[in-house]
Amino acid sequence: MYTNLRHIVLLLLFFCFGLNLSFSQIEQKKDEKNINSKIDSITTENKKDLNIIKSDTTQIDSTKITKEFLEANITHKAKDYTSNDFINEIAILYNEAELYYQDIELKAGQITIDYKNSLAYAKGIYDSIGNYIQKPVFKQASQESTQDSLIYNFKNEKAIIYNSRSEQQGVIILGEVTKKENDSTYYVNQARFTSSQKENPDYYIQTSNIKVIPDSKIVGGWSNLVIADVPTPLFLPFFFAPITSGRASGILLPTWGENNQQGYFLQNGGFYFDINDYVDLAVLGDIYTNGSWGIRTESNYSVRYKFSGNFSFRFENLINSERGFPDYSKSSNFFVRWSHSQAAQSNPNGRFSASVNFGSSQFYRQSFNELSSPLFLNNTFNSSINYSRKFTDTPFNMNISLTHTQNTNTKKIDMSLPSLNINMDRVYPFAPKVGSKKSALQNIGLTYTMDLQNRLSTTDEDFLKPGMFDEAKSGIKQGVSMGTNLRLFKYFTVSPSLNYKEVWYLKTIDKNWNDNLNEIVTDTLNGFDAYREYSANASIATTIYGMFKFKKGKIEAIRHVIRPSISYGYRPDFSSFYDEFQASSDPNDIREYNRFQEGIFGGPSRGLNNSIGISLNNNFEAKMRLDEDAPDGEDPKKVKLLNNLNFSTNYNIAADSLRWSPIQMSTGTLLFDNKLNIDIRASMDPYAINVNGSKINTFNINNGGSLFRLTNVGVASGYSIKSSELGKNKNKSTSTNRNDNQNQNVNDDGMFGKNNLNNKQNSEEEEQVKQVKIYDSKMPWDLRVQYSLTYSNQRGDGQISSNSVQLSGNIEFSPKWKVGISSGYDFQNKGVTYTQLRFERDLDSWRFSFNWIPFGNRSTYYFFIGVKSSVLSDLKYDKRQLPDRRLF
Repeated sequence: MYTNLRHIVLLLLFFCFGLNLSFSQIEQKKDEKNINSKIDSITTENKKDLNIIKSDTTQIDSTKITKEFLEANITHKAKDYTSNDFINEIAILYNEAELYYQDIELKAGQITIDYKNSLAYAKGIYDSIGNYIQKPVFKQASQESTQDSLIYNFKNEKAIIYNSRSEQQGVIILGEVTKKENDSTYYVNQARFTSSQKENPDYYIQTSNIKVIPDSKIVGGWSNLVIADVPTPLFLPFFFAPITSGRASGILLPTWGENNQQGYFLQNGGFYFDINDYVDLAVLGDIYTNGSWGIRTESNYSVRYKFSGNFSFRFENLINSERGFPDYSKSSNFFVRWSHSQAAQSNPNGRFSASVNFGSSQFYRQSFNELSSPLFLNNTFNSSINYSRKFTDTPFNMNISLTHTQNTNTKKIDMSLPSLNINMDRVYPFAPKVGSKKSALQNIGLTYTMDLQNRLSTTDEDFLKPGMFDEAKSGIKQGVSMGTNLRLFKYFTVSPSLNYKEVWYLKTIDKNWNDNLNEIVTDTLNGFDAYREYSANASIATTIYGMFKFKKGKIEAIRHVIRPSISYGYRPDFSSFYDEFQASSDPNDIREYNRFQEGIFGGPSRGLNNSIGISLNNNFEAKMRLDEDAPDGEDPKKVKLLNNLNFSTNYNIAADSLRWSPIQMSTGTLLFDNKLNIDIRASMDPYAINVNGSKINTFNINNGGSLFRLTNVGVASGYSIKSSELGKNKNKSTSTNRNDNQNQNVNDDGMFGKNNLNNKQNSEEEEQVKQVKIYDSKMPWDLRVQYSLTYSNQRGDGQISSNSVQLSGNIEFSPKWKVGISSGYDFQNKGVTYTQLRFERDLDSWRFSFNWIPFGNRSTYYFFIGVKSSVLSDLKYDKRQLPDRRLF
């Protein structure tokens, strides 16, 4: 983030650099005259054959230079020949010439070395059809450039370069004449710089003179933006562009705009601090002409192999309308985000993580600088900070967490500050030290859990106020479970278990009637108190396999798997923990309560529980028959017809009425190569209801109804498809037919037909292929459809509470054009749901996008066109229309 500063800053220091540029131009003109005369003399010398000796170029020539002249040897080679003129101390390398000196690499079509003056001349060569090829490539350390020709001085390491092309951190710099002062400073005359990789760039910034310090900055004079070789009216008198590699501190330029409510504004302007290699910080601000303002801090941190994360804090002071108007309002919102993750290798036995999303409930609905649709539609914020530890050589592990849940509609906040969980993995006290567990006694396993909770509930208005902790609740719940399993009659698995629970509180309640106040008074009693519960359970289960085979058709067999299970549960009546109190002025109005009922884990259970649970799970799978031409060893395809078809209910033996609980049913399947998923859940009650909608102790079938009364139904379905998954067989068939037609044409015309006939045929075939490509041009697309329905009939009213369909899709009209839509329809409320249109265009070095929400209370749009390069990303234009806001 912020790896390259994306801005152009107007600096008064430019005039100092401009002065240096002027002096450099004078020096460049002097050097050009000397260079031209030397090139002419070298060309004349090349024509004299008497003083030239050609040598074998298959060997690399290493010429040793006296130390007083050069600091290292010059190594060179060429593909065709190396010519040495010992009288004038000149060497010429021709065709794929290479020269190496210290950290310098020079490759070109022709290189001329002037040993007397310590100069190297490099240029390209012309091929047989007159194309200029093998242009010089100059590389020093990590800096590389391509040019038409250059002259390099070995002594002072200066160079004159003509028509150069170099790249600095994604910015391509083109110059007519470049003077290299040293390995860290370049002066470029008639420069153009761009991020376009094309030979004829889509755009460039034209300037007369610039100074380039590699991996640092570009300083230039009068500049003009040119798009498609057409100058624009956009000028800068001077500029400064950083091209540092990695992060660097600097100013972040704001974006500007205006809207009808807040007037003109500047957003996301500030400063970026590159603190060190492990942490950075960006401080950003927003300001509006109506007085609204906002501030934001963002920080990223990372320590390799230990941890990484990011933190952000946002605060906004929002003003709507003008003071004195009836719709004037003012609001302050904040939001905190923190994400932290620990590297797995840092501590295998302990782990710390955090995901915090906390702030004002209306932040994303009122913010002027936050238009994220998912965050706007989300009505719940969740946070958690966790530390877990595994104690080695013991069965115990621990987890400490702080959690937060916030409903943005009700503005209610629930927090856990903190919670502690200690768990003991299952241990087998009667298992043998060596060998496997064979008997039911040896299979007895013991587990232990402890859960300490501190919870509080508050609202946005009361958060961090003195009374925030008045209603806080705390408690400790401990549980011990012991169970085993054994085989019965080979096919049945029996699993008995015993459970014990104990709950501790430091606060309980006492209720009594107050005659003076004429009301029930509830007192809070401070002090340790506890209650205990225990229960027993047993279950028996088995698995039944059924196979249905078919002699004909594509389906070879269908397998049906049934998993029935019967369980029994017993829990005594713990009414001894319940007390009586007078509920009104009538002394006979006596009711019961338990002193733990307002505790965090609730109170003890009341009433005897003696119940039998029944469940039946099914799945269906088909085995497809192999084709006759299928290769040997190929496995038959298996298709799931129903992933699950489950039924469950419960029968309470101890109840005096309504012993049967509603039957719960769920099923799901995948169709069309797993592209369509369907999930259905339903609840069916065997008991009837009276005219008031209350359940009565009479079976529904005995009351003139069906066997079961449908009380709830939920249907969820989703379908997704891509164009790449369609038309494969069709394309294969089209290709085969096309080849057959071409072969048929060849056979009809003869193998050795006339040339003009063959040419005509080939031309017709090429035209046919072009037409087919146009007709079969691919426009990739994808589509996702979601449907949901909820039906409720608890009291016989039979209402559909929700019924809607959602769709989202994208289509690429061309490799660089993409259009997307997200919308839906609510059949219950008879209206179109949240709709968004997306348009994207890849303009090579530019990017265009337009997002539009056409209707609703969040109607808005965002237009953007700008350069992709992060260095020049401030070369853009964007326009945003904010949706209507209500701050109350």
